[in-house]
Amino acid sequence: MPEKVGIVGVPPLAVIARLNREGAEIVDLDEPLSQASLDRSAALVPRVYCAILRTVVLNSMTLSLDRICIDIGPGKCDGALHIARVLADTLPIPVECTENRDTMPFGWPLCQAEMPLMEKFGRISRSVQSAAPHKARRACTPLCAFWGVPPRDFTLLRPFPPQTHVFGWTRCMENKTPADLELERHVDPHLPTVFFSQSFCAKSALAWHLGRQHPRALVIDCDVGPSHSAKAKIEAFLALSGVPLASEASAHAAG
Repeated sequence: MPEKVGIVGVPPLAVIARLNREGAEIVDLDEPLSQASLDRSAALVPRVYCAILRTVVLNSMTLSLDRICIDIGPGKCDGALHIARVLADTLPIPVECTENRDTMPFGWPLCQAEMPLMEKFGRISRSVQSAAPHKARRACTPLCAFWGVPPRDFTLLRPFPPQTHVFGWTRCMENKTPADLELERHVDPHLPTVFFSQSFCAKSALAWHLGRQHPRALVIDCDVGPSHSAKAKIEAFLALSGVPLASEASAHAAG
């Protein structure tokens, strides 16, 4: 019977290719999959901690897995290194640590495609589970940009129009080069850009730094989920930048 393998971050291409050959069912532990309360993770990690890594812990505690593959290299974070030790010391299943230093680019067609942003992020996240080349897509003319990591709660992305280009670590994910700092730092100064990071994430420093340098930026962070204030800030920023919200763009297309 194929194994059910939980992954954290973006494991090296060779590891994903091996899992694909083995027919393993790959589960992304960074995503909120468990129905249990996130507070249950407090048995192993502090409550005041990165919500993504708390989610990893909760999924690992509550899902039926055969093993876990967690990337602890420069393409993820030091937090993942410590979480790997916590899980290895706690769970009865193997925890494999990897360091993804891959440099072969796969491109980022989804990041530049015209597509609802929530769907786009879902597809980018799922692309990590396959070693196959990406499908070619036409790049759209962007109206705005989102820089950062995939948020724990994708509803943060709802206000953005389909013509949103994605930058930051999410682009590195699709390119399968999560440790490519130059690609992660790349932005378009002409596009109104929301710089996002999870609260308590080390990437917050880079988000703030790039946001201060950018002429048309909003820097924002969220913990478990986006607050009404965070959503309102994004909507106001897009509106003041002359960018139609997703609902307006859909209505215009329908009309």
